Amino acid sequence: MNTKLYVENLASATTESNLLDLFSAYGNVVGVSLLKDGTDERPSGFGFVTMVTPEGARAALQALNGKAVGTCKLTVSEAWPHKEQAGLSTGGRRPRRRSSYLF
Repeated sequence: MNTKLYVENLASATTESNLLDLFSAYGNVVGVSLLKDGTDERPSGFGFVTMVTPEGARAALQALNGKAVGTCKLTVSEAWPHKEQAGLSTGGRRPRRRSSYLF
């Protein structure tokens, strides 16, 4: 089962290839994604690395969390699972019925 890691405090010059090389030393990497600012496409300073095995992910986390890469110290943690939400949350209550009156 793949394990996704969250990596932050990345230098702005960091590329996906840099992260792939860095994490590959601890296990097989399935994918790397760096997030960019939506307005000007500059790097946001964080991203995700997906590793093939939990053991490889644990090894990378222990070795790279707090490690200085360039002028930045990386913060590596296990990524939180993304929850799919269908529709609006009603907090456990039944949703109100929308009226169909036209005014």
